[in-house]
Amino acid sequence: QVQLVESGGGLVQAGGSLRLSCAASGRTFSSYAMGWFRQAPGKEREFVATISWSGNIRYYEDSVKGRFTISRDNAKNTMYLQMNSLKPEDTAVYYCAARSGGMQRNAYEYDYWGQGTQVTVSS
Repeated sequence: QVQLVESGGGLVQAGGSLRLSCAASGRTFSSYAMGWFRQAPGKEREFVATISWSGNIRYYEDSVKGRFTISRDNAKNTMYLQMNSLKPEDTAVYYCAARSGGMQRNAYEYDYWGQGTQVTVSS
């Protein structure tokens, strides 16, 4: 069982930066692949980024490549999403998720979810 808690969301102007954190409970955090997803009002939840259990492999959704960086610190049971050059279209609730298998882009493949943190980018 893993419990996830996101933090770091907020209101930022276009071009600004935010760093999201996802704190995990449990002693097996390092064995889980992790992901970030987001959901804007009226839209389906979409993939943002995923990272392997070791942190050595990362994949990104095309629209965030070069702007967002996913990382993790297994010693701190925490995953991060550094978001730079934010755009109004990045506005959404951001969720972190964990799964016991390998990395996946599909939300339904993940076993555990956080409650989400709101990111709002003003133009």
